[in-house]
Amino acid sequence: MSTADGLIMVGSWNAGPAVERAAMQAARGTALLDAVVEGIGLIEDDPEEMSVGYGGLPNEAGVVELDAAVMDGRTHKAGAVAGLKGVRHAAKVALNVLRRTDHALLVGEGALAFARQCGFKEEDLLTAKAREAWLAWKASLSTRDAWIGPDDETTGFGGALWAGHKANPTPGGPPTPSTPAVPAPGRSGGAPKVPFTFGTVHVSALNAPGGDLCSCTSTSGLSYKIPGRAGDTPVIGAGLYTDNAVGSAGCTGRGEATVHNCSAFHAVVLMESGMSATEAALGALKRLVSRTIEARLLSAPGRPGFNVTLYALRKDGDAGAASVLPGYTYVRWRGGRRELLECPSVFPS
Repeated sequence: MSTADGLIMVGSWNAGPAVERAAMQAARGTALLDAVVEGIGLIEDDPEEMSVGYGGLPNEAGVVELDAAVMDGRTHKAGAVAGLKGVRHAAKVALNVLRRTDHALLVGEGALAFARQCGFKEEDLLTAKAREAWLAWKASLSTRDAWIGPDDETTGFGGALWAGHKANPTPGGPPTPSTPAVPAPGRSGGAPKVPFTFGTVHVSALNAPGGDLCSCTSTSGLSYKIPGRAGDTPVIGAGLYTDNAVGSAGCTGRGEATVHNCSAFHAVVLMESGMSATEAALGALKRLVSRTIEARLLSAPGRPGFNVTLYALRKDGDAGAASVLPGYTYVRWRGGRRELLECPSVFPS
């Protein structure tokens, strides 16, 4: 049986090109995890995808820091990098951590030194577009500091560019005439003046029902973050988790929330208890919601003002996803065909 026969994948809204490339590579005989990492590399290469790899939005100092992780169900081993600078293919560096070391996570300068040793090319990851976004963000911080905006009007910082929302198919693009420049929480209406994103790319894959599972996630993390901040992506059990006997799961959205709740791991545990992929994703998110207590994180009592989307794939091939807030989408590859589907949500409206 070819590795591509019966291939099933589930991923984030922006993972369409990644799953297509992974399927093509798997059909050529490439090992599934390698195929997925190569697919993710397409997103890391895209300068228009401002939440991943080359062109990703920088930290508050104007430096792009990347996080990525992979997990191989066959060996129950993971590899990850956090705070990686100057190397766009962070997922492939994470794969090298898995394959070449006895470690699970390398960070910062150590991650970069390791990437150099493995022969990865160093480059400036801050594109002109991302630099302009960062400068606009600095200018919007205060009318009392040394940075002056072109018009000093209110910007969209803090009203996140909600990556994956069905009303926001082109992150970084201008707002449409019918939508506001500054969306309300959970209601992306195109990009605010200052692009701001929690975006990430994730793919979980199964080579055939009953076969082997793997997962990969890559991100440039929260826009304008404090230097050194790592989100959930490189934290095994939070941003992704794969158990070859059960299933695989991954998250995008507010990373701190999934770190605090071990959300990917929880989704896999719920699948092990007998839940479908979608039920497990919803169950893990309901737990996250119930433990979101700080008033600053709520848009209404009991309702987070942020989104998390969770993608799940069961050993038997059942695939699904769910989001905290309504209107988000995910990608599914099954039967040799890519679909963009709407996520069921914890809050229906």
